[in-house]
Amino acid sequence: MASPRRAGDRKDGRLLRSLPAFSKFIPYIMPTRNDALIHYEESLEVSNLDRRLRQLRVDGYKGIGILHFWIAAYIRAVSMLPAMNRFVVGRRIYAHNNIEVVMAVKRSMSIEATETTIKVVFQPTDTIFDVYNKLNEKIEEIKADDGNNNTEDVADFLCKLPRFILRFAVWLLRVLDYFGWIPTVLTDASPFHGSMIITDLGSLRIGPVYHHIYNFGTLPVFIAFGAKRHATELNRKGEVVDNKYLDCKMVMDERIADGHYYAQFLRAIRYLFEHPQVVETPPTRVVEDVF
Repeated sequence: MASPRRAGDRKDGRLLRSLPAFSKFIPYIMPTRNDALIHYEESLEVSNLDRRLRQLRVDGYKGIGILHFWIAAYIRAVSMLPAMNRFVVGRRIYAHNNIEVVMAVKRSMSIEATETTIKVVFQPTDTIFDVYNKLNEKIEEIKADDGNNNTEDVADFLCKLPRFILRFAVWLLRVLDYFGWIPTVLTDASPFHGSMIITDLGSLRIGPVYHHIYNFGTLPVFIAFGAKRHATELNRKGEVVDNKYLDCKMVMDERIADGHYYAQFLRAIRYLFEHPQVVETPPTRVVEDVF
């Protein structure tokens, strides 16, 4: 059950009041996300995961893949390490009310096809099957509709304004966001407000990139992963084996947690990729963030 909203909370998150003084002080030293970027690269061994996903596709989960698993693994890690779902706005640190994943979607794989963004809301108890159903429902909705979604409607309206009015509107949005006063209808449509943004560059047959995170909005994490690659290696018995790896790059806001906490999160992600069936059942316990 959600805790009651208190003075200082935002519509999309609650203010964390019990953090150490130094944690509260850091956003004044690094007021923007570009001040606080952490770049991290990881190569995840995915041979077991690849076999499990193939079995799930045989079992009827058509098209289930690395993207679904990455989101499920992120959700499971957040259920254990909730500080990864924090954000910094207005030099204050908040905990997101939900887990909101943002991603860009092409309506088709042609160069001429338009691109849009989607936002899917998850709960810490969601499994990979919940991710599969929610994400596919949203993607199919976008691909079936040639018209604009809410995000595009807002952008289309703003871009019709004269430039000096548009600049003022963007300035006003930044001020409203600073104080947590942006209307919910706008934050729901905004691709800059969420828990994490992810991009599957493997679908384009290229490697991952370090993508910046935005100073506007609430997104603290950007994850990019590329195409799977093979590596011929020796196992512990000295035998030649063919392993599969997934190269990933992440850009994160260091103000939401310390280095030890980030290390715990990254180890949890690695463990889940090595044991993919863990995310097929709900967690036995969800850890709440501090108050």
